[in-house]
Amino acid sequence: MILFDFDGTLVDSNGVWEVVDNTFLARRGLTPTQEYSETVGHSIFPLAAQFTIDYYHLDTTPQAIMDEWTQLGREAYLSQVPAKPGALAFLEQCRRQGEDMVLLIACVPEFCHAALKRLEMEDYFSRLIFVQELGMLKKDPATFVHVLKELGTSPEESTLYEDSPGACASAKAAGLTVVGVYDPFYARFEEELKGLCHRYIYSFTELLQP
Repeated sequence: MILFDFDGTLVDSNGVWEVVDNTFLARRGLTPTQEYSETVGHSIFPLAAQFTIDYYHLDTTPQAIMDEWTQLGREAYLSQVPAKPGALAFLEQCRRQGEDMVLLIACVPEFCHAALKRLEMEDYFSRLIFVQELGMLKKDPATFVHVLKELGTSPEESTLYEDSPGACASAKAAGLTVVGVYDPFYARFEEELKGLCHRYIYSFTELLQP
């Protein structure tokens, strides 16, 4: 079983959310801090929205924030977000080898489906699992234990491809084989990921067989 993250792993989209966050804050005369950006960067929408309210003492609701984020992010996923180099070719290679592939993602479902269809990726995956629908976070090892049990497989038989240091650490703690994928959003954690993951790649092209 191969599990794939989506944002920052298969598609180059983390920059989109940085722009969304910065635009949202700029409209209110606010500036993002490193702590804020790191916290919301790979959190699920409801928790990130509540954190934003608490962090900046905003007089609004999580739903209102999520609606604004959704409006800001929709167009990028519908027309702009590109696949990472070699990602499509690697998915095709895995399919030829008979691998069962699943997406384990925190992306907004509407955006994910739109990008998957546009990039012709959707047919590669037997399941799409959105962690927000589980009410769980990928930085918690229990999430991977739960998902693999649901999929009927074991950590020893499973590999995760992921760009987030927190998710990589929790997957490793849960017993999965972890392949870290470079993304500029997490560039400052590169050495940490190299030490943490079983393998670290800069591009899926490194994994393509001749």
